[in-house]
Amino acid sequence: MERANSTLVTQFVFVRFSNSPRLQLLFFHLFLLVYLLSLVGNALIVLIVALDGHLHTPMYFFICNLSSVELWYTTVTVPKMLANFLSSPGVISVPNCITQYYYFFSLAATELFILTTMAFDRYAAICRPLHYPLLLSPQTCGILAGVCWFMGFLCPMFPSFLLAKTSFCTPNQINHFFCDADQIFRLSCTDTYAIRLWAMLLALSLS
Repeated sequence: MERANSTLVTQFVFVRFSNSPRLQLLFFHLFLLVYLLSLVGNALIVLIVALDGHLHTPMYFFICNLSSVELWYTTVTVPKMLANFLSSPGVISVPNCITQYYYFFSLAATELFILTTMAFDRYAAICRPLHYPLLLSPQTCGILAGVCWFMGFLCPMFPSFLLAKTSFCTPNQINHFFCDADQIFRLSCTDTYAIRLWAMLLALSLS
């Protein structure tokens, strides 16, 4: 892909939804409302499951983990997007962009692993009811949740490390509201084949 010029950049610029200040303010309030509702809803789920002893079962334990992931999942990207609505232009430094990329895809992978574990939990409850307390004991649930979180944060580590070693050139505009992998690859002025291949294999393994 040809570049306008090869000047190395230290920050990216997010393309705005609109150049109208009124629309930007409208988007800010709309997304802020959705974000707060998401935070409150997921926080309530975690709190209720933690306080109600009747909900201390494998199913609700994993739902609690899923809600915790959702809390952080939205917090990785939405606050920066909200700040960009109020600033012109919306910028992010290259290290912060790569950090956002890492945590976003780490939490996405963790969510998929937890959903897979929840599917196994329901399978065991329905198809192996007599063995269910043994298969999904509290200790086993804790181990499974720990593995989900560990593997989720491990998967994007290698491509994030490679991205940290990558140089980026102008134009430095990201046509998205967060540091999406495809957008970052387009702005690279070095070979990203290895990173793209790893990201593709990661996406296939999680799908």
